[in-house]
Amino acid sequence: MKKIRAAVVGYGNIGKYAIEALEASEDFEIAGVVRRNGAENKPAELAQYDVVKDITELKDVDVAILATPTRSCEEYAKKILAMGINTVDSFDIHTSILDYRAALMPVAKKNGTVAIISAGWDPGSDSIVRTIMQSLAPKGLSYTNFGPGRSMGHSVCVRSKAGVKDALSMTIPVGEGIHRRMVYVELEEGADLAEVTKAIKADPYFASDETHVFQVESVDALNDVGHGVNLTRKGVSGKTHNQLFEFNMKINNPALTAQVLVNVARASLKQQPGCYTMIEVPVIDMLPGDRESLIAHLV
Repeated sequence: MKKIRAAVVGYGNIGKYAIEALEASEDFEIAGVVRRNGAENKPAELAQYDVVKDITELKDVDVAILATPTRSCEEYAKKILAMGINTVDSFDIHTSILDYRAALMPVAKKNGTVAIISAGWDPGSDSIVRTIMQSLAPKGLSYTNFGPGRSMGHSVCVRSKAGVKDALSMTIPVGEGIHRRMVYVELEEGADLAEVTKAIKADPYFASDETHVFQVESVDALNDVGHGVNLTRKGVSGKTHNQLFEFNMKINNPALTAQVLVNVARASLKQQPGCYTMIEVPVIDMLPGDRESLIAHLV
């Protein structure tokens, strides 16, 4: 069987774990890694792979895993889709997902490619759980409670603010889907905490949540990539009330995000051209192996 050739674009936390997930998947081979500095100061763990500055330097790529900050996903995806290469990403601004999907849809269809967006664990695999829960109790209420844990997207967002040297954004569940953001910043010399705080709270990542910003001497001393989620739904099945469903997990955040990206990279080769979220993709397409064998094992 011909293996799927995947390129990893970006080599931060998610990119590193994406390499590990690809290495552990027998149906993939790594086409190369795209880094801002290319092969300069090439990490030892990438010695066997082509490391380049631009994906155009790689050959025979089937799918690109965009391990990039959310706000750069659209630029990379449009360019790569136009090259005839599928893309997957973990775009995580919930309120912008429909707009992002609409922006990539015509590009993917025009070029006969597939984009699967917002494919982390939330948004992403949690959305599949929410969909199943709602189908089981069509009337009712669902709550998604994150954490306590480190939000990668929110932390990246804070690090992009002027005057911030390093940052850690912790998500603290208050209950019933309400969250508190606890942000710890290591500031550049001369930076003003009040100005940094104002910029953080005005950003769409934080504008809807209670946010507290604290200056610390060392963010690294606080850093832990652990996270978690509790999903609940209480509702009505048919005319029967008091149906209660719950889903829990405690995770290494970037490792799980990377695994989901590899799963949907596989699924992207089985879809018609277009742009999809994870709830639009058959779950079975995310698994390796023969479909009949999977059905026999899982049903």
